[in-house]
Amino acid sequence: MSGGPMGSMGMMQQLQALQEQMLKTQESLAEETVTATVSGGVIKVVATGDQKIVSIEIQPEILEDADAEMLQDMILTAVNSALDQSRALAEEKLGPLAGGLPF
Repeated sequence: MSGGPMGSMGMMQQLQALQEQMLKTQESLAEETVTATVSGGVIKVVATGDQKIVSIEIQPEILEDADAEMLQDMILTAVNSALDQSRALAEEKLGPLAGGLPF
């Protein structure tokens, strides 16, 4: 690593460019979605790449046979699965950028 002022300026420019790239990637993650389903699609949860749940769909036929505890478990499973997928998507998109940090 260069100790001169030009080396520091170059590193600052690299960091600034990397920061801009990360911001753009984070913004695009907010627009991407993942979908998790349980019980053959009876419950469907959609989450964004920045870990926000945007919808939960429950097929009406499950309400005829399901008790409240079973329904709660199914929803919880679907939500956690959607959030896991969302985190994996974020890691996939942001991971390569973090590897470009100059140290």
